[in-house]
Amino acid sequence: MTLTELRYLVALARERHFGRAAEASHVSQPTLSAAIRKLEEELGMPLFERRPREVKVSPEAEALVAQAQRILEQVEQLEQMAHERHDQLGSPLRVGAIFTVAPYLLPVLVPRVREEAPEMPLFIEENYTHVLRTKLERGDLDAIIVALPFSGGGLVRARLYEESFSVLLPADHPWTAQETITPDQLLDETLLLLGEGHCFRDQVLELCPAIDSERQKNLVQIEGGSLETLRHMVASGMGITVLPDSAVHHNNYESGTFAVRPFVQPAPSRTIALVWRDSFPRPRAIEVLRQAVPKEGLIPGALG
Repeated sequence: MTLTELRYLVALARERHFGRAAEASHVSQPTLSAAIRKLEEELGMPLFERRPREVKVSPEAEALVAQAQRILEQVEQLEQMAHERHDQLGSPLRVGAIFTVAPYLLPVLVPRVREEAPEMPLFIEENYTHVLRTKLERGDLDAIIVALPFSGGGLVRARLYEESFSVLLPADHPWTAQETITPDQLLDETLLLLGEGHCFRDQVLELCPAIDSERQKNLVQIEGGSLETLRHMVASGMGITVLPDSAVHHNNYESGTFAVRPFVQPAPSRTIALVWRDSFPRPRAIEVLRQAVPKEGLIPGALG
């Protein structure tokens, strides 16, 4: 078993296609195929399920692929330790962020990272939490920005900031006469929500346990939508919505279109964190990313 064979193994698990894996590994397809067959013979087990248009890691080999990924990262770390002058900020950093964070954090984070590490390009991906988790664990992403709680072995979590939730209303809504909103009041209005798969949707539903499965059928849900879509729907008078405070004041609407009301204390909130593999060999790159986030979080006025 060689490191080259392990690299081919991880590449094929990631690409799920012999041709693409060979291209990513800069070898011919027969070379990669032969190496995988040799590895399977040596281990005495099939590593992949071959299908006409796709290759899938066999269930019994998933742990082996994960271990191969860790071994390759440890080798990379060893190489960096042996070359003290190696620049951890000189190669791309692949970062993922959930949909409800990326549009509001990245305009702040990216310029700060570029200023601190101009030779380290950022490759950014927005996606659902479960997709980002999978890509982080298999090495497709180096770090992800998600909302806590976030489980998973072999991962490091660093809190970035905490932000409260507020209710976004049309400017002429009767609730504008109130200073605060109680979660139970959400039952009395047309509540606009993101579709299933968004962790922020689940956090909003947790505010009001009375919104059971039967009541959820009557909610207006935006499947695969964004917080900006919810804002547009509030502006059109279709209902109200709940937003994290970082998203409340980001819009191009004229003044007077919306009203914002906080929840009664203790106000619901979420904690945003940076997560990376404990074997990731570039701690300086992670630290640059952490320091690029404002210590006070993305509160109104903190983006100037």
